[in-house]
Amino acid sequence: MGVRLIQISAVYFVIGVGFGLYMSMAHSYDFVGVHAHVNLLGWLSLAVIGTIYSIYPELAATKLAKTHFWLHNIALPVMMIGLFFLILGQESLVPVVATGGMVMVLAIVLFALNVLMNMKPRA
Repeated sequence: MGVRLIQISAVYFVIGVGFGLYMSMAHSYDFVGVHAHVNLLGWLSLAVIGTIYSIYPELAATKLAKTHFWLHNIALPVMMIGLFFLILGQESLVPVVATGGMVMVLAIVLFALNVLMNMKPRA
C-alpha cells in the first residue's frame, strides 16, 4: 500500500504543479484553493503516509489503513472537482465540497488512529 500511495501522490504532484503553472501563466489565481489542497492533501500527505506505510508495513495491513486509503482517494477528487466548479460559479456544488471535506477529515482521523493504536517502536 505504501508504494501505491506514493505513486498516487506523484499524480497529484503533477496536477498541483499544473494548476500552479496555469495560474502563473494566466495571471489568474482563482484556483489557488484547488492548487493548495491538491498539493497538500494529494501530493504531500499521500507521499508521507505512503512512506510511513513502507517503513511500518504492519500499519498498512490494518482495516484502518484500507479504509483510510479508499476514503482519502475518493474524497479528494470529489472535493477538488467540486471546488473547481464551485469557483467557476456552480453554487449548487457547496454540499459536494462539504461532503468531500467531511469524508477527508474522517479519512485523516482513521489514519491518525491507525498510527496511534498500531505503531510500535522499532527495536
